[in-house]
Amino acid sequence: MNKLPLIIKREYIAKVRNKSFVVMTFLSPFLMVGMILLIAYLTQLNDNDNKVIGVLNESEYFANEFVTSEATSYINFNNISLAQAKDSTLSLGFYGLIYLPNESSLEKVAKRAFFYSQDAPSSTILDKLESSINSRLRQERLRELGVSPKEYAEMERDYAINIETFDGTQNVKGINEIKAIIGGAFGYLIMMFIIIYGGFVMRSVIEEKTSRIIEVIISSVKPFHLMMGKIIGTSLAGITQFGIWIISGGILLIVGLAIFDIDPASLTKGGSVAPGMVNGANVDALTQNVQLYAQEIFEIPIIAMLVFFIIYFVLGYLIYSSIYAAIGAAVDNETDTQQFIFPVILPLMLAIYVGFFSVFSNPNGPIAVAFSLFPLTSPIVMLMRLPWGIGEGGVPLWQLITSILILIGTFIGIVWVAAKIYRVGILMYGKKPTYKELYKWLKYSS
Repeated sequence: MNKLPLIIKREYIAKVRNKSFVVMTFLSPFLMVGMILLIAYLTQLNDNDNKVIGVLNESEYFANEFVTSEATSYINFNNISLAQAKDSTLSLGFYGLIYLPNESSLEKVAKRAFFYSQDAPSSTILDKLESSINSRLRQERLRELGVSPKEYAEMERDYAINIETFDGTQNVKGINEIKAIIGGAFGYLIMMFIIIYGGFVMRSVIEEKTSRIIEVIISSVKPFHLMMGKIIGTSLAGITQFGIWIISGGILLIVGLAIFDIDPASLTKGGSVAPGMVNGANVDALTQNVQLYAQEIFEIPIIAMLVFFIIYFVLGYLIYSSIYAAIGAAVDNETDTQQFIFPVILPLMLAIYVGFFSVFSNPNGPIAVAFSLFPLTSPIVMLMRLPWGIGEGGVPLWQLITSILILIGTFIGIVWVAAKIYRVGILMYGKKPTYKELYKWLKYSS
């Protein structure tokens, strides 16, 4: 066992001195931040693109229904024909033309209204136009029934149901989605780390095996120690790289946003409020909602999530890296690994998709609980459930303890199986292993 630290040190130094490792360590933050800045810039540019729409209103039922906003401007055409309006729209480079014909009733106007554009129009623009026409149509129908404009405005006012817990604590809509996204981000980080650095372990084993260096190493080191040294050494190199990415990426992102004058809010959709839509009462309500959201987010057990992130990351990575090391020992080249890789990645993909769908709707439901206890999916799904807290209303403590104990037991079992495959396969050449062959290797005595 005294040789294990030497193996870990050798694997770590060999990995961090690798040219591709060094290049990707320092190049990746620039690529990732560049992509984020490009998306933010293009989104901001797209939002600033004001679409101009011509309006040819020949009817007497519409007056001020089409209101100019930051995203859309309306230009009225008067005393010209439809053909002239179309030509003017094209020559002026407008986005489109809304045509409201002269008819005896509003119903007929709505049925014969047209929107002309050079290309297929945006569904967002169409929804706004249709909403304006339908609103005016409802108003006219209600006026014919004796409803005044003031009464109609009162009928059109939207109301939101108040949300509270049984103990009287006020809740906010959408907080479950925010918690699911936060938990999903932690789970996704674990999945990506396992896939990327587990692959490093597998390729390292294959390289040493094909170069026959392993024959020299194995003469003085036990296969189990060599396997564990590779797993731990590669994981430490991965953590080093990951840390550099986070620190340098964060600095580059802040600097990039400042240099290119990009509003971080441009990365989100629907977060802006249209001008003129916020009065004094709405400002107070908006401020109160922001405070409630902030309070709910601050109540998320971030410290506990970070602690359990490390625990689940370490256990999950050790389990999957052992499997990757066994696969690398069993094959002679990366091409032969394809038949074994998919069954390994499948539980990780299942954890992400099932976790999002089940945890999103019911974090304490039977599906979420089952996948958070199953060892091959629990490192991801359990982290998705943790934003709801630990204990009452969140993840029961016994489920957390049970999940970790199952992971430890699974790790011991998989390491035992992987070590047997590794011990035999590390010196096997020129033969493509099958699942049946791997089963035979497990029966070999030590």
